[in-house]
Amino acid sequence: MGMEAKQAILDGRTALGIEFGSTRIKAVLTDEKNRPIASGSHDWENRYENNIWTYSLEDIHTGLQDCYQSLAKNVKDTYGIELTTTGVIGISAMMHGYMPFDKNGKLLTAFRTWRNNITGQASEELSRLFAFHIPQRWSIAHLYQAILNGEEHVADIDYMCTLEGYIHWKLTGEKVQGIGDAAGMFPIDSHTKTYDAEMVRQFDELVAPKGYSWKMLDIFPKVLVAGEPAGVLTEEGAKLLDVTGKLKAGIPLCPPEGDAGTGMAATNSVARRTGNVSAGTSVFAMIVLEKALSKPYEEIDMVTTPAGDPVAMVHCNNCTSDLNAWVGLFREFAQAFGVEADMSQLFGTLYNKAMEGDKDCGGLLSYCYYSGEHITGFTEGRPLFVRSANSKFNLANFMRTHLYTSLGALKMGMDILVEKEGVQVDKILGHGGLFKTKGVGQSIMAAAVNTPVTVMETAGEGGAWGIALLASYMKNKEAGETLDQFLENKVFAGEEGTTLAPDPADVAGFERFMERYREGLAIEHAAVAHLEEV
Repeated sequence: MGMEAKQAILDGRTALGIEFGSTRIKAVLTDEKNRPIASGSHDWENRYENNIWTYSLEDIHTGLQDCYQSLAKNVKDTYGIELTTTGVIGISAMMHGYMPFDKNGKLLTAFRTWRNNITGQASEELSRLFAFHIPQRWSIAHLYQAILNGEEHVADIDYMCTLEGYIHWKLTGEKVQGIGDAAGMFPIDSHTKTYDAEMVRQFDELVAPKGYSWKMLDIFPKVLVAGEPAGVLTEEGAKLLDVTGKLKAGIPLCPPEGDAGTGMAATNSVARRTGNVSAGTSVFAMIVLEKALSKPYEEIDMVTTPAGDPVAMVHCNNCTSDLNAWVGLFREFAQAFGVEADMSQLFGTLYNKAMEGDKDCGGLLSYCYYSGEHITGFTEGRPLFVRSANSKFNLANFMRTHLYTSLGALKMGMDILVEKEGVQVDKILGHGGLFKTKGVGQSIMAAAVNTPVTVMETAGEGGAWGIALLASYMKNKEAGETLDQFLENKVFAGEEGTTLAPDPADVAGFERFMERYREGLAIEHAAVAHLEEV
């Protein structure tokens, strides 16, 4: 593969994907078979300044440049050649947030990231106006909250976008956004593949009395779907990306996409009736729908695939943090006996022990709420373990309880889709830390969602690979070839992964656990009310 990859780089038969995650910026270079052949990264952290979670423009620019240099060095070290061009480029980042610019391209406020929960009033009023759930992190909520706050900068807005929209604009001069990311700015109409026209009209009418010189569509990016051209790397863009000046201008770029869309691409979960679940510190499920939901639900966010199909997103703040803390406690116990336990072996042993437990966890109950959980109505959380004197208290049930509860809030959101909306899901792809121990998290997830769950080796490649795939699709697709066909036939063909069907006894046991989980929420409320944070 080495000589093949080297030739692909020299010929420019490659795709470069760069994704800005919350703690790491990652670059992946792929060959024409969509295999990663080089990578680079840059670690960074958000700052909390003036009550705002933010990254500075300097952080963004230097992070982009350092990540690219890391990739170029990897190419040089591995193949002995300089990176001077690629076939196509794609940019991705964390969705949502707020970056408003004036007509001179000056950022008018600090970049307000998705982490900020400062738009409660706007979120509530817009959700009511549109009869559509507008989460606090969405760009339109940030804009309207700035209006409600009477912030002077709003009158001067000439353009506003998300982080990847900003980087794409700086590289190409194009004010565009991929539809999946645009769906985290403002509601999308999956038929017209752009912002919902009636809701745009309602918003313009709502803010008209303020007398701004702009209307919403004047300041929002143009929406593009996967496969559409989104501009080319300009001379200025090439200098911004590669400070050494070796990278040539003229490389085409695909529409910039959010991390949700790149996650869907990287897990082959863009076809209808499929979904993916990412389970780590937090957990979210994204289910591609056959049609829009009948009504809005506060627990469910509506976004789209990079191709524009409607997606229901169930996002929960808490998943494995409490589980990891208990494993850490068992490590301390082992160390007290003079045994230095390898963490992956410890996780594997304890997770597998959980599989020996009672299907309903023997009457044990826990909540993994390190922080609030909107699906169950908590603004704060307290990790909690509780049992009755008659519960079957043993190690297997204890571990199984913590695995079950890490998916408890997610199951409540998924139940809305299945029971109230009749959503049908044929398969779910699982990725993230919960699935590292072979077969365990996978079977627990299958029981929670009563759907076959697949885990693939490539799922670990992540969003930078996902945006490289979207870039490759734009450049290499055949006439009439849809994104899901491209992924199925050109990327994941032969990549079966491991699939586990739900065990009916596990499904029934999880349901009995969930009855206890719902009843016990009053205990969690009492813990929040009466146990102070220290």
